[in-house]
Parts: sequence; structure tokens; C-alpha cells
Amino acid sequence: MTDSNRLVMETSKGRVVIELRPDLAPNHVERIKTLSQQGFYDGVPFHRVIDGFMAQTGDPTGTGTGGSDLPDLKAEFNAEPHVRGTCSMARTNFPHSANSQFFICFADARFLDKQYTVWGKVVEGMDVIDQIKRGEPVRDPDTITSMRVEA
Repeated sequence: MTDSNRLVMETSKGRVVIELRPDLAPNHVERIKTLSQQGFYDGVPFHRVIDGFMAQTGDPTGTGTGGSDLPDLKAEFNAEPHVRGTCSMARTNFPHSANSQFFICFADARFLDKQYTVWGKVVEGMDVIDQIKRGEPVRDPDTITSMRVEA
């Protein structure tokens, strides 16, 4: 595994760079890196995109119910605020159920603070994220074409 703490996510709308925060959520960052290096996210849709809130991805089935074959993660809730550009893990109502799905905040969503694990922030390409097709579920969704740890 590389020591880089930046992800390059190519989407159907363009390039996004995410700064990883292992200081906040080391296990979640390691999971994102592992799945990215395996190509897990390649071709995965943004299946739930709510205007003014967030864009969610990371489910290869595109239904919001799928994940990776790896075990779910123990929550690493932290004090980092859910603001525009925040990358945070999606989960079920059970706190320790995050696996591969994550979301990127379009705007402040402070009501999520300390209830979802923040693991990174978009540092380039928020304009690209802003262009992702909205819907719940999204018809003909935008996708992650590739996501890799920056070399």
C-alpha cells in the first residue's frame, strides 16, 4: 500500500482529488485505499444524489444495499464537521455497519456530525461533484470511472 494520502477519482463528469485523513479515521482510510487499489470503485454509480445535501456512491449493485466482501468497519466518529466537500462513510442505522459506500457533501450537513465517519475532503473538483446527476434513485446515473491512490 502506498503512503500517499490523496485519491484521484475520475468520474463521468471529470476529475476529483480527495485528501485522505488517516488522523481522523485510520481504518476507514485504509479501507478506501484498499478498495481503490483493487479497482472496486471502477464503474460504480452515484446511486443516491440529493440536491443541496450529498452524492452517495460505493455500492456496485447501484441499489444502496450492496458493499464489498470485506467485513463492516467499527465506527470512527470524529469531531470533523460535515461541510461542503466532506467525504464520509454511509452506513445503516447500526453505527458499525460502514463498508464501501460513502458520500460527498454538497453543502453543510452538521446534523451528521459525530454520527458518521469523516475520512477525507475534496480538495480539487468540487465543481465536478456539483454536476453529478440528482435522484433517489438516480436514473442513468453518473459513475466513478476509476479511483486510485495518487502515485
